[in-house]
Amino acid sequence: ITIIICLFHLTNVCVTGKHMNEKYKCFFVIVVALLNSCHPYYSSVPKNYQHILALAFGVKEINENPTILPNISLGFHILNSYLSCRKLLQQIGSHTWFLNGSGSRTDSRNAFLFENQGATVQSFIHHFWFCFQATYGSFLPLHGSKMLYPFLYQMVPTESYQQTGVVRLFHHFGWKWVGVAAVNDDKGDRFLQTMVPMLSQNGICYAFIIRLPKWNYVDEMTDLFFEHSNTYEIATETKSNVFFIYGEPPSFQVVRIFLFVAFSMEWPPLGKVWIVTSHWDFTSVSFQKTWDMQTFHGSISFTAHSNQPPGFQKFIEGLTPFGVNGDGFIQDFWEQAFSCSLKKQEEDEKETCTGEEKLESIPGILFEMKMTGHSYSVYNALYAMAHALHGIYRLRLKQRRLSGNQRLVFQNVFDITNWMMFPNGSVVRVNVGRLDPQAPPGKELLIHEDQIVWHQCFNQILPVSVCNDNCNPGYSRKKKEGEKFCCYDCAPCPEGMISHQKDMDSCVSCPEDQYPNKDQTQCIPRVLSYLSYKEDLGIILTILAISFSFITASVLGIFMKHRDTPIVKANNRTITYILLASLLLCFLCSLLFIGQPGTVTCLLRQTTFGVIFSSALSSVLAKTVTVILAFMATKPGARVRKWVGKGLANSIVLSCTFFQAGVCTLWLSTSPPFPNTDMHSLHGKIILECNESSVTMFYCVLGYMGFLAITSFIVAFLARRLPDSFNEAKFITFSMLVFCSVWLSFVPTYLSTKGKYMVAVEIFSILCSSAGLLGCIFSPKCYIILLRSQQNSSKGADVSI
Repeated sequence: ITIIICLFHLTNVCVTGKHMNEKYKCFFVIVVALLNSCHPYYSSVPKNYQHILALAFGVKEINENPTILPNISLGFHILNSYLSCRKLLQQIGSHTWFLNGSGSRTDSRNAFLFENQGATVQSFIHHFWFCFQATYGSFLPLHGSKMLYPFLYQMVPTESYQQTGVVRLFHHFGWKWVGVAAVNDDKGDRFLQTMVPMLSQNGICYAFIIRLPKWNYVDEMTDLFFEHSNTYEIATETKSNVFFIYGEPPSFQVVRIFLFVAFSMEWPPLGKVWIVTSHWDFTSVSFQKTWDMQTFHGSISFTAHSNQPPGFQKFIEGLTPFGVNGDGFIQDFWEQAFSCSLKKQEEDEKETCTGEEKLESIPGILFEMKMTGHSYSVYNALYAMAHALHGIYRLRLKQRRLSGNQRLVFQNVFDITNWMMFPNGSVVRVNVGRLDPQAPPGKELLIHEDQIVWHQCFNQILPVSVCNDNCNPGYSRKKKEGEKFCCYDCAPCPEGMISHQKDMDSCVSCPEDQYPNKDQTQCIPRVLSYLSYKEDLGIILTILAISFSFITASVLGIFMKHRDTPIVKANNRTITYILLASLLLCFLCSLLFIGQPGTVTCLLRQTTFGVIFSSALSSVLAKTVTVILAFMATKPGARVRKWVGKGLANSIVLSCTFFQAGVCTLWLSTSPPFPNTDMHSLHGKIILECNESSVTMFYCVLGYMGFLAITSFIVAFLARRLPDSFNEAKFITFSMLVFCSVWLSFVPTYLSTKGKYMVAVEIFSILCSSAGLLGCIFSPKCYIILLRSQQNSSKGADVSI
C-alpha cells in the first residue's frame, strides 16, 4: 500500500531556542497510508504495520538519545490517506491545529516525509508550507522536478538507477525476450516511455506489455479477468521466462487475485522469473494468507538497503494489543494477523484473541520480524530529519547560516533480493548481490549467481528467456521479416568465415595465415605445405634421384674404363661423356626442387634444369647428326666428308646449350623467380613455392627443350635403318619418343596440381625423361660391354646393334 509521511515542525520554540531552561515537546504530524486500503470492504495489509513500528522505534531512540535534539521530545500522529490525495489533504487540513490552535497558517518551519503519493500532494504541501520534504520510497523524477520542488530530498536512489540495474541484470543472465507489466496510471505511462526504449537500445525486446489495473478497480475484477484472459494465455505460451513488473503493493494484490482465479479455473501454472522494483512488496491481506505463493518463488527484486537496528526485534517482540496506548492500528493488525477477535461477540465466528500470541509465529507473507527495506527507509528518514532539525537548532543558537556544501547524504545502494516462498506461508529474503550506481561503468551490478534459488519449474538451472534458440558458433543471425530484432533465424557462415560466439550478427573472415575449422567456429593456423625431405613423397623422390645418379655415374665409369673399345669410340666418345655427365646432373638437379623454397633455390631450379637438359638433348642431337653424316660420307664423291668429325658435334652441343643459357640469363635479369606464399589454393595450407615471375620465360625454356627433343626424334627416326656398325639411332628414336611422351603429359598434369604435388610432378618428369634417355641409349651398350664383350671388338663390328 502506498505510504505517505508528512512531518510538521510545529513550533518556533523548538528552533528559536526560547525558554531554553525548560524542556518542550515538539510534535510531528505523520500522515501514513500504511494499513488500510482505499476501499472499505477490503482488509488491511498487516505487513505494512512494521513501517509504523519502525517510526515509533526511531522516535523512542531519538527521545532517549541526549545528543540529538536535547531538551526536545518528538511525538507523532498518524493519519490514513486511503490512497486518495483528496482525503489526505482533507486530513492534513483538519489537523492544522497542531500548527496553530486556530487552524490558520503560521510562519513556523515545517518538515515533510512522504512516499509514492505523486506530484499532487507534493505540490500542495510545497505551495502551502515552504518546508523541508523527504521521500523515502520509489521516486520517478519528472522533467524540471528540481525547480518545482527545491526542498524535496530522496532517501533512496531514483528509479532510473533501478532501470539501469534491470538492464544490467538482463545482460548478466542473457535474457533478451522479456515480458513487461506496468500499472495502468500516469506513473506506469512514464515508466514505459523510459524503459521500452532503454531495453531496445541494449538489445532486449519485450514479448508483450500488460497494463495492471489499479486497486480501486478491484470491484470489477471478475469482468476484468475475462477481458484479459488472453493475456494469461500469452504469458503461459510465450518463450519469455522473465516478467519485469512495475507497480505498487496494490498492483500485487491485483496480480494475486488474477492468479487465484486462474488457479481455480485449473489453468496451467505460470512458472516464470519475476523481476520487481524496490517499492513492490510481496504482501497479503488476512483472507489471502492461505493462497498459494509458489508462483513467486525465486523472484528477484531491487530493495532498499536494510540494516537491523539493535533493539528493534526486542521492541516488536514486546508488543501486545492491550499494552500500547495511542496506537490506533495495533488492534486491527492483531486481529488480521492472527485471525481472531479482541472483542468477543456472540455473532462473531472468530476466536477470541488472548493478547499472548507471538508475532514470530505469523507467516512471513503477513509480517516479518526483521526490518525490511521500506521500514529501514522510514527509520533512516526520521533520523535524517532529526539530525537536520538538530543542525538548524544549533545554528539558530549561534546565529549562523548553513554553508552551501553541508548536505544530508542519502544512500545509493540497492540490495538484490532473492525471494523464497514456502507452502506454509513463510518468506525468506536472501541478499544475492547489490546495485551500486556510483560504481565504475560495467561494475554497477554485483551478483552471486550461485546463491540464487530459481522457480521449481527450472530445476535450479539458469532460466533461458529468448525469442528463439541462440545461434550457435558457426552461424550468424538472420533477421525475420516483420519480427522484432530479438527474433531471428540462424544462417550458416559462408565458406572461409567463422563465428566464434553465440548470436553473432555476422560472420568474420580469418586472418590470412589462418583458416576456419570444420565447424567454422574458430580460426586455426594454416599448415606450411612444401615438398619436404622428411615426408614420404620427398623421401621416395630423393632416393630415386640419388639411385639414378649412382647408376649414371656407374655407366660413365664403365664407358671411361672401356673407352678404347669400338662400341665406346663409335658415335663420338666425347659427346657420349657429355651426355652421361648431363644426365647425371639432371638427376641431381631434381634435388633442388625438394625442401623449403629459398631465394637461391628458386633462382637455380628452373634455369639449372633448363640448361642441363638442353645440354643432354643437344648431345643426343649431335650423336644423331653424326650418324647421318657418317653414312653420307661413305658415298663416292660426297661433299659432307669435310663436316664429319668432332668439330661439328661439339659445335652443335655448345651452340644449343649456350642458346638455352642465354634465355635463362635473360629470364634471371628481367623477372627472376622468387619465394612466394600461396594461402588460397589449398584449404588450410600455406603453400611455400617458387613463383616463376615470368610464365612466358618459363614456357620458353620448356618450349626450347621440346624443340630439341622433337628435332632429335625426327633426325633419329630418319637414321634408324642406316647400315652402320654400332648404329644407335633407333635407340635414340625410342628414347626421344619416351622423352616427348613424358613432357607432353607433364604440361596438363602440372597445370592441374597445386603446391607440393606440382613440384612432385616436375621432379617425376625430370627423373622419368632422364631415366628414359639413360635406359634406352646406354643399357644396350652396357649389356654388350659387360656381357657380350666378344661383340665389342673389330671382329664384332660387323654385327649391328
